[in-house]
Amino acid sequence: MIATGAKRVPRRSAEVLPFMENGDMLTLTEFLRRYDAMHDVKKAELIEGVVHMPSPVRIDQHAKPDGLIHGWLFTFAIGNDLEFYPNATLLTDTENSFQPDAILCSKPRAGGRVWLNNQGLLCGAPELVVEVAASSVSIDLRDKLRVYRRNGVSEYIVWRTQDRAVDWFVLEDGQYVKLVPDRGQKLRSRVFTGLVLDVKALLNHDGSKVIAALKR
Repeated sequence: MIATGAKRVPRRSAEVLPFMENGDMLTLTEFLRRYDAMHDVKKAELIEGVVHMPSPVRIDQHAKPDGLIHGWLFTFAIGNDLEFYPNATLLTDTENSFQPDAILCSKPRAGGRVWLNNQGLLCGAPELVVEVAASSVSIDLRDKLRVYRRNGVSEYIVWRTQDRAVDWFVLEDGQYVKLVPDRGQKLRSRVFTGLVLDVKALLNHDGSKVIAALKR
């Protein structure tokens, strides 16, 4: 055996992070650190410093409605040089990390409404955020609404699937005002010209009519 004179340095074991659970109170930095390490967790949000981890997703109450919203916004985005992000992490401030169902916004850039941080996460206040709400209605219409309003998100849509209702809020003088559908049961964005939502078609899960309303 040839002696090398080198000492074997013990390998440092990987850091074991505590599990993250509903109701945990964490800083944004600690939340993101634990979330990144929990590969089996599909969705977790930090709302006003408190961890929220939703229940399993139902097809009728969330997955299918989510797909309709995605198709509607994606179709509009590609024709208007905008960015559409489905289920992306959004950092609005130091106590909130959301994962909204859909975001429609201008392209991220330094000094803009939205930008990307060093981790590639979206930061700031997008022009439009959409939440599909079944069991999360109270959170979406209370806690999240307050955070989006406080941080200057221009428009906020909540589709309450169990109630068969859509709330479209527009920011006016620091407060959210709910849009009223026209006679044809259509809602129209005040930020994005041409972004029209056929509410009746959406509630009936008629994707072709939802898309057709964008082209009129």
